[in-house]
Amino acid sequence: MRDTDLIIQWQDGSGDSVEIGYLNPNGQQCCGHCGVQGTDHGQHAYKTECTICGYVYGTSGSDMFERRCPECQKGAAGIKYWKTLNR
Repeated sequence: MRDTDLIIQWQDGSGDSVEIGYLNPNGQQCCGHCGVQGTDHGQHAYKTECTICGYVYGTSGSDMFERRCPECQKGAAGIKYWKTLNR
């Protein structure tokens, strides 16, 4: 199996605003997490997609409910939400 063949399993969080498919009032959609720690204590980093411009970035779970897109809404920069394979 090649690295590009690995399947990422996205997971819901434990609250309403971090369930896969949640859309916040600013048009930011939660796409789930893959176990990467977020920037806040006890939080995961979630893959987030802007439904306005399509930009994809990472958000700490505690910020999802109020997050704005860094690309089209002048929101804070995204965080790393993916895992890196060690060789």
